[in-house]
Amino acid sequence: MYQIDLNCDLGESFGAYKIGMDEEVLQFITSANVACGFHAGDPSVMRKTVQLALKNNVKIGAHPGLPDLAGFGRRNMNISSQEAYDLVVYQIGALSGFLKAEGEKMQHVKPHGALYNMAAKNRELSEAIAEAVYKVDPQLILFGLAGSELVKAGEKIGLNTAHEVFSDRTYQHDGSLTPRTLPHALIHSYEDSVSQVIRMIKEGKVRSTQGVDVPVLAQTVCIHGDGPEALVFAKQLRESMQSEGIEVKAFS
Repeated sequence: MYQIDLNCDLGESFGAYKIGMDEEVLQFITSANVACGFHAGDPSVMRKTVQLALKNNVKIGAHPGLPDLAGFGRRNMNISSQEAYDLVVYQIGALSGFLKAEGEKMQHVKPHGALYNMAAKNRELSEAIAEAVYKVDPQLILFGLAGSELVKAGEKIGLNTAHEVFSDRTYQHDGSLTPRTLPHALIHSYEDSVSQVIRMIKEGKVRSTQGVDVPVLAQTVCIHGDGPEALVFAKQLRESMQSEGIEVKAFS
């Protein structure tokens, strides 16, 4: 029996700016990564997103990013390990307050964007992030790119970890995601997305843009909530995985 968690980055609207279709997407996912105000989101959006997720019985995690609203947290910043630790603790704490107010606990933490990709390869940075998560709450699950330094750092410090794969991104031969600055970094066809995800779950492989099969461990699948295809991908993935005999449920 195959089992998978389906997660999505949500709560990324802020102020007068609306991003994504959170209410609709929440019907199909099992875990929500909620922006904590640095790359996106604001206090009111965080509260509303938490309440919507709970209404849909979706588990909630913090989605801490770099302090870069203009760049949506997708531009690399030369931060120190101490800065990474501090900004992750800060953002987990912000979302924890809204969860506590609703009488709920946080399930996981998943870094966002550039912070996530930097930590996937940078051992020192990944260990700082893992330490931040562990010291806030050692029961939290750390989501990280499958096989990455971030997952290894989480396992090393004693956290439960979830190896994450992506439904809407292509891969490089080393198992990293194709940078968004390069052509063909994004998958726009839900047929291609479903095919890639099913193969990662059932065969433990993904075809890189170089045409090489790369081994992956798929425990949770990400959909980017800000993409125009988010709702279609969420619906089609959920239906396709169920028809393939794959149980969709929260990682915890």
